[in-house]
Formats: sequence, structure tokens, C-alpha cells
Amino acid sequence: QVQLVESGGGLVQAGGSLRLSCAASGSISNIRSMGWYRQAPGKQRELVARVISGGSTTYADSVKGRFTISRDNAKNTVNLQMNSLKPEDTAVYYCNVFINFSLYWGQGTQVTVSS
Repeated sequence: QVQLVESGGGLVQAGGSLRLSCAASGSISNIRSMGWYRQAPGKQRELVARVISGGSTTYADSVKGRFTISRDNAKNTVNLQMNSLKPEDTAVYYCNVFINFSLYWGQGTQVTVSS
């Protein structure tokens, strides 16, 4: 079994920054990808950023240039540095980890950006 623990959400003014972290523990081997998704009220969950085992990253167009994803392989953690936050970034952010052939989700952390 795999557990994901997220931290770092909160309330910030537009233009501010937040850093999300997700730590994976448990039966971990062969992590294929780690990433972040978000879901705003009334909207579908969407990919924010992802880093695969080879180090390649993918970002949603809406966050390119503002968000940076990073992964610490030794600690099995993935971080999301979010700068220049906008009110439209307000959502619940979910950590997502693909290990072997199974997908795991964190419990979600709220990010609220006030205008």
C-alpha cells in the first residue's frame, strides 16, 4: 500500500506564492511519474504539472512560466512551487503518483487566491 501526504496549501493574495509538497511512503518501487492535479468548484479535475521518471516535465498551458514542479527521488517527494498566483488558480490540489501499474491520489489541499 502507498500513502501520500500533502502539505502547503492555504490562502494567498493574487501575485503571491505557495509551495505544495507531497511525500509518498509505503510499498514504493518504480515510481513512473509524480504530479499535481487540481479541481475547482464545478469544474473537472485537470493536470497542473507532472514529472516522469526520466525527469521530463509537463505543464498545463495556464501555469507555464509561473509554476515549477520538482522531484526528490531520494525522499520520494514531489513539490510544486507556485508563483504569480491568480484567482483562477483557486482549487483543491491533488498529488498524483503512478507506481508500477497503479495510480494513487493524495487527499487534496486547498489553495485559495484572493483578488
